[in-house]
This record gives sequence, structure tokens and C-alpha cells, in this order.
Amino acid sequence: MTARPRLLSRAFPRRLAPLLLLPLGACNWVVMSPAGDVAVQQRDLIIISTLLMLLIILPVMATTIWFAWRYREKAQAKDYDPDWDHSTSLELLIWSAPLLIIIALGAITWTSTHLLDPYRPIERIDHERKVDPAAKRLQVEVVALDWKWLFIYPELGIATVNELAAPVDQPIEFKITSATLMNSFFVPALAGQIYAMPGMQTVLHAVANKPGNFEGFSANYSGAGFSNMRFRFKAMDQAGFDKWVAQVKSSNAKLDRATYVKLEQPSEKVPPMYFAGVEPKLFHAALNMCAQPGKRCMDEVMMTDMHGGAGKESARDTEGLRHDGTIDVGGYHPVEPGKKGEIAQPSGMTPAAQRTPAERGNQAPGQKDADGHAGGHHGHEGM
Repeated sequence: MTARPRLLSRAFPRRLAPLLLLPLGACNWVVMSPAGDVAVQQRDLIIISTLLMLLIILPVMATTIWFAWRYREKAQAKDYDPDWDHSTSLELLIWSAPLLIIIALGAITWTSTHLLDPYRPIERIDHERKVDPAAKRLQVEVVALDWKWLFIYPELGIATVNELAAPVDQPIEFKITSATLMNSFFVPALAGQIYAMPGMQTVLHAVANKPGNFEGFSANYSGAGFSNMRFRFKAMDQAGFDKWVAQVKSSNAKLDRATYVKLEQPSEKVPPMYFAGVEPKLFHAALNMCAQPGKRCMDEVMMTDMHGGAGKESARDTEGLRHDGTIDVGGYHPVEPGKKGEIAQPSGMTPAAQRTPAERGNQAPGQKDADGHAGGHHGHEGM
């Protein structure tokens, strides 16, 4: 009669054990089993840091239980000393062990922070192979839209939406921005996350070491369609990548500014889209938030402000230059035509800011003063 209750008591924990694993069912272990060397190094950093912290956490938890058991009231321990208040050896152990762990963590974190800097070009394909200095890096321009991802391959002249591909073992350089809200570009199998911010460009270097179809997403909340702002990253061999590029080019669709403006409109669960052609400098327009017709680019506005502000903008085109190919800064003569992009002050010229208002305002255009300076407001030429 007593054997059956014992069997039941043993069977119950066995049936309960699988239920304890249910909370782990939603866990995705791709961070601990990545496909790219950068992500592998980040995983190793997580493991090393965790083990170092466990060196102090586990002994503290174990000794807490041991002390509670050994010095409980019923134990009547012989070495129980309620008036104890100091132990030099114990103080050394309490302070030295955490200090050594903190020093080790600090050294590892400092080194890894520099080696895994997303702006720093990668120096190795994996732990056995270094990157050839002459190796070509795949350039990918990334624009976070509401709520989808646009990928532009400037060297290949193609673009995709919600689908990214790259050859295995080829370094990749991502240039990332956002069209509206701040997002976070994250492919856990490839590398860590990097923010995508409007009007700003961030950079991420990475490499894929094994083929596969991986998930990428935004790791920063950006509105109603955030949960569906996901894309697929396809790592493949060179032959497979060439075939993928040919597939994209067969779409015959072109990504011009008008199409880009339509893509900017909020939409969710957008299927992959292919564009066989991309308008030149489209990423520059997205970065400077001037893809819409008639809208001035941020870099142009900032250059205008830097050179004196309102009153000079009409003399500049989208590159911040005069329409005749020269640059005119208030108080300075423009450089010779043909020397585009240079700012020069002819010898003997006195800046307008150093001349008196009477000297600047009373001179007729073309008239020279006593020092031989031409009259008129040079900063407004061409307006």
C-alpha cells in the first residue's frame, strides 16, 4: 500500500519538469549562435562577462545559504560568535575579489569597445582569416521608412525593400539613416544593432560567415507598424548572390524620387520589392531629407547658414555652389571659374566685416577705394 504513493510522488516532478521549460519557448538563441564574425565576438563578450560576474555571484549565493543553515538557532554551532565585528582576512576577501573582477571586466570591455566599434572596418573574416586590404567591401545604403526597410546597392545600381542579401565572407559596409522616426537596424545573426536617425548617417561594418536566411528588424519602437517592421537577410555564396542580383535587375522597376516619395508613406507588412535601377544620389537626398520636389537639402541649408544665412541661398545650387560653378562667401570675391569647390580670398582683399559701413555702403559697384578694393556687396553677386 505504501509503494504506490511513493511512485506517484516521483512521477509528479517528472511530469512537472517539462512545464518549467515553457518560459524558454519564446526565447530566440540566434544571438548565442550567430552567423557573422562580429556577432560571434559579441557573443563571446557576453559569455566572458557573465562568467566573470558569476565568479562572485555564485559564491555569495552559496555562502548565504550555508551561513543561514550553519548558524540557525537549532544548530548550536560551536564557532557562533554574536559579538564578532571584524576580520582582516574576511575584509580582504570581500573587497579584493570584486575589485579584481571589476578590473578584468573593465579591461575586456574597453578592448572590445574599440575592436567592435561599428564604424571601424573589420580586420578579419573569422578567427582564422584576416581581411585582405585589397578586398572589395559591399556597399549597402539603408533607409528606415514607416514601416519598412529600403536597401540601396550603389555600386550595383539596384535597390530592394524588406530584403537584404550579401555574399558569404565578403565584408559589408552599411550606411544607415531614417526618413522619419528614429529606428534601430538589427540583424542578430550578423552584428549588433545600430541606430537609424533622420538627418544623420550611422555606419556598421559586418561579415556573414555561413549561408542562411536570417531575420532583421527594428529594435527601437517607432509607431503603430513597428512590430511588422521586419526584413530577411540572405547570406549566400558568390554564385547565389550573382543570381539574386540578376533576379532583382529583371524586375525592370526603377527607384526614382517620385517612387521614393510614395515609399515614404506609412505602410505595414510590405512584401519584398525589387528595383532594377536607382536614381543617382537618392540616398544623399534621403539623408538630407530633400527627396520631395522643391525641398532644399539640409547640407545646403547648413552651408548657407555657415556662410552668412538668409540672402545668399538663391545664389547657390543643391551642392552649395553658385550657379556659375564658384563659391561666394560674404565679403570675399568668388574664385576663378573652373576652380569649383574652392574658397579663396585674393591677396590684398579686406573682408567686408573689417570695413566700415560707410566704406561698404557708399561705394558704387565697380568703384575702387583708396586701397584698391572694389565697391559693392560681393556676397550678393549673382542674386
